[in-house]
Amino acid sequence: MNRNSILNERHRQLGSKLDGDTWNGMPLPWSYATDAHDEVIATRSRAALYDVSALNIVNVSGPDAEAVLDKLVTIDITKMKPGTARLAAEVNEAGALVDDIMVIRDAADRFRLSHGSGATPVTLAQLAEGRNVSVEADRDVHILSLQGPVSLDVLAPHTPFKLAELRYFTHTETTLFGRNVVLGRGGYSGERGYEVYCAAADAVFLWDAILDAGKPFGVIPASWNTLELTRMEGALLFFPFEMPEGDTTPWEVNMDWAIDLDKAGDYIGKPAVLALKGRERVKQAGMIVEHSAAIEGGAVILDGDRQVGVVTSGSYSRYLMQSLALVHLKPSHANLGTRLTVKGAAGSFKAMVVRTPFYDPMRLRTHPEKLG
Repeated sequence: MNRNSILNERHRQLGSKLDGDTWNGMPLPWSYATDAHDEVIATRSRAALYDVSALNIVNVSGPDAEAVLDKLVTIDITKMKPGTARLAAEVNEAGALVDDIMVIRDAADRFRLSHGSGATPVTLAQLAEGRNVSVEADRDVHILSLQGPVSLDVLAPHTPFKLAELRYFTHTETTLFGRNVVLGRGGYSGERGYEVYCAAADAVFLWDAILDAGKPFGVIPASWNTLELTRMEGALLFFPFEMPEGDTTPWEVNMDWAIDLDKAGDYIGKPAVLALKGRERVKQAGMIVEHSAAIEGGAVILDGDRQVGVVTSGSYSRYLMQSLALVHLKPSHANLGTRLTVKGAAGSFKAMVVRTPFYDPMRLRTHPEKLG
């Protein structure tokens, strides 16, 4: 289904032609007249505002909502408290990943799902059949994401909620600049940030209000090319690009944290995914490539003449001054410091397995409470 952001006119004013690839049926502002690398610097040093309304949001409510969602994902939904969110693995009967999904619990019987371009709509409809549950895609909601170290300073004076007390992956219903919103702490940048869920009718007003309030702090709008650069620096996975095998298991992309091993309830693929633990064919890793540009996804990784992996996503980070690659490697070649060769369209280049995230490896920018 085709969708359009109510903010498209703002994106055109900023220089976007909205004529590149769509995602989830929505044209995206892949670039503005400003330089994407300068937008990265704003995100890292000040803050930048992104329109991420292309995310699929599904409202799931009713007496059976918890039970239905508990069958869908590998985490224990019954332990989630209202006002919290968790990333979860969603697998098929063979234990392979079929979507990336965030479960957002608003109340005992009310949830929102934020999911990618995978199997969620079909599987959820099957699970909901005959149950006392309502499943509705939210085509109205718009999501404004303010990412960067001054994001709290920009937003806090304009909401009655004590925003400084909002912990990572929690959210609250409140007002912002006098409009009803849900404010959540999170994002896709590797920085402290907040996501504003609002009605389409309020999105343009809130976009302008956030940028006006952020002007003294140096806040600017940022494009999706910048979002891609920041998520690569933060080694954040993007379904299905980091799952190129087609039957990738959560264990192969280091998603152990997205599977509750002590979950008593049954879910789709539970026996298979648990049996696959320790049987990884590949391992998700990060590599620094000795090259002055990005290496494309699909480039092969060689140990001598033998292929031992593939690049899943690549970018050149001017901020880190390095060519970054998220890769799948044979487990025997995934140890830190392993030196290999990446062969892409531009030639062959030396590369080394390094610790991820590439930027802020302890994730102290998003979780400053770790310093406490």
